[in-house]
Amino acid sequence: MATGKRWTREELLIALNLYHKLTFGQMHHRQPAILALAERMGRGASSLAMKLCNFASLDPALRMRGIKGLSGASALDRTVWIEFHENLSEAAPASEQAFQMLFGTDDGDGVEVIPKKGVSPRRRPCGSTERWSNAKQRRGQDYFRDAVLNNFGGCCGVTGLAIRELLIASHILPWGKWEAERLNVRNGLALSRLHDAAFDVGLITFDSSLRLELSKQLKSHLPQRTVADCFATYEGAPLRLPDDAALPDEKFLAVHRTKSFEKWK
Repeated sequence: MATGKRWTREELLIALNLYHKLTFGQMHHRQPAILALAERMGRGASSLAMKLCNFASLDPALRMRGIKGLSGASALDRTVWIEFHENLSEAAPASEQAFQMLFGTDDGDGVEVIPKKGVSPRRRPCGSTERWSNAKQRRGQDYFRDAVLNNFGGCCGVTGLAIRELLIASHILPWGKWEAERLNVRNGLALSRLHDAAFDVGLITFDSSLRLELSKQLKSHLPQRTVADCFATYEGAPLRLPDDAALPDEKFLAVHRTKSFEKWK
């Protein structure tokens, strides 16, 4: 295996793709996805894990949680980081395409990153918020889904449901109206299909402390058992997130709250 190679821009783009699909505590040389990608790249798993930890030092979302990463980020690391996040709508699909092609696929279902398993064949969902009209949009959605679901530990942020096929990477700010934030992991929530639908129409939202709020419209259906079991049980409970996850952006949630309250007041 090659060692001591300089990192290229394309390699950093692929590494950054994986970076956003793992939490900080998963960035080590024994992590299955890191092992799989390192093998495809012809690099050591320790080298790739270190590069991801270098990226972590540049991540403001981790700094908010007191996580510093490693201090050895290169000038090219910094340049690629800035370019990627200043133009997510172009850079994220491009990184997803490069990632998929490295594993020998860029069509059909492709592969996805599941931290406990590594890189696995993708089982594409058909949820209403996860449709696409072209290859670029599909790649962007694939990137966003993996990044958001893995940021939430593969579980619904409300109920803790851990069946990946029943989870949606929900957009806080709608896909159609907020192009610059479409692929921002902090604009995403991992929700069950039921809670995604309720969030999408403003029947539920989250307060500034990330606690679940129910609309008056939803509460009007109590004590209906399904509403009580699926929603009222969790009212006031905070979103479930790993300690090293990137928190949803409070500014985005504030927009959602305002629109939800206006709709159902």
